[in-house]
Amino acid sequence: MERKRRNHTKRIVNLIIVDESGSMSLIKKQALMGLNETLDTVKRMQEKEPNAQQYVTLLTFNSDNTHYVFDNTPAKRTHTIRPNDYQPSGCTPLYDAIGRGVSKVNAQTSTDDVVLVTIITDGEENSSTEFDLRMVKQLIEKMKTLKWTFTFIGTDNLDVERMAHEMAIDNHLEFKQDEEGTRRMFEVERNARMRFNSRIVHDAEPTCCGYFDDLDDKDTPSK
Repeated sequence: MERKRRNHTKRIVNLIIVDESGSMSLIKKQALMGLNETLDTVKRMQEKEPNAQQYVTLLTFNSDNTHYVFDNTPAKRTHTIRPNDYQPSGCTPLYDAIGRGVSKVNAQTSTDDVVLVTIITDGEENSSTEFDLRMVKQLIEKMKTLKWTFTFIGTDNLDVERMAHEMAIDNHLEFKQDEEGTRRMFEVERNARMRFNSRIVHDAEPTCCGYFDDLDDKDTPSK
């Protein structure tokens, strides 16, 4: 399906899905800092390019809760995420989080909109009840026909490439699960996000792959 083109304002939707399971407590401080810096980056992009309207849906998840910190929120109305907003506990219903988040944003957007999906986790699926791998893969493949871009970011204790491939996600990034590794990962992701947005603002078509491909060696997180 070919995406319709707008003649003026673009709408860019940033769907960010972040693991809030118990093991993320090891990097809670740095994860919070990185997420807030990412939100600041999106706000700056909005200020720099007012004709590209930035929206944020930020979803955190564990086996106890699926929490929308922001739900289709204009970037300028987002706020700093506080420690009480992110309390790692429980298990990792990864497929449920992806399925719910993608389905929700799909219902809120049109084929004119550019959607960038970022998934961050330090664990494999272990507790979903609504979605399974097959359903998630089919959903992602469907959204890719609408030119959605998906990225999967995981810690170095995972087979990140395999997990991304199983879900039909073309862009993946691995990072070391410590404070420095997490800091570097968010830095790399923000740089890639800015490049992605620059291409969109200058009327380039979004693509399913290549999100991290033009990183310099110095930008790649150590493993």
